[in-house]
Amino acid sequence: MLVAPSILSADFGKLNEEITAICDGGCDLIHVDVMDGHFVPNMTLGPVVVNPVAKIATKPLDVHLMVENNTFFVDLFAPLKPEYISFHIESEKHPHRLIQKIRDYGIKPAIVLNPHSTPESIEYLLEDLDMVLLMSVNPGFGGQKFITSVVEKAKKLKELINKRNPNCLIEVDGGVNDKNIHELKDAGVDVVVAGSYVFSQDDYSKAIKSLQV
Repeated sequence: MLVAPSILSADFGKLNEEITAICDGGCDLIHVDVMDGHFVPNMTLGPVVVNPVAKIATKPLDVHLMVENNTFFVDLFAPLKPEYISFHIESEKHPHRLIQKIRDYGIKPAIVLNPHSTPESIEYLLEDLDMVLLMSVNPGFGGQKFITSVVEKAKKLKELINKRNPNCLIEVDGGVNDKNIHELKDAGVDVVVAGSYVFSQDDYSKAIKSLQV
């Protein structure tokens, strides 16, 4: 299991130290939550904040767009050269076009599904994706409770991926901890986002390793 700590839960008063600590602690990716205050009721990080993170980080960035104007934000964050840029299918009218735009930047495209959205809704996009991110909370805020139905959803998605694009990864974001990690692993999940679980503990390395099952 790959682990992507979400810096939304980090202490922004010492962000440099936090980024170094999770990288040294063995994380696989650094999850960056970008919210615009329109698609979700919160505003978070712009490139002015994320640019120093990208310079300090020794692990790739995983940029998660929770926005309405996806094209604008892809252009904004692409120069930081993240490994992945993911966008919500619920906010995009032309997903094929946006997937190609992300790939043209040399970045791996991913699609996000909110808790109410079905894996079947993106079946015919799977061949063009490197990852699908399943939200196991409603997007907008950290520290929410895990929605257990995402486990069955991951299993259904895994079946579709095996049929359409076996190389596509499944990522889960929201309420992930050491209590549900094995269930997610068994469901076929490849990557987990963990914000509160990692950053609320004294030993980031121990927290990260407890998820790398």
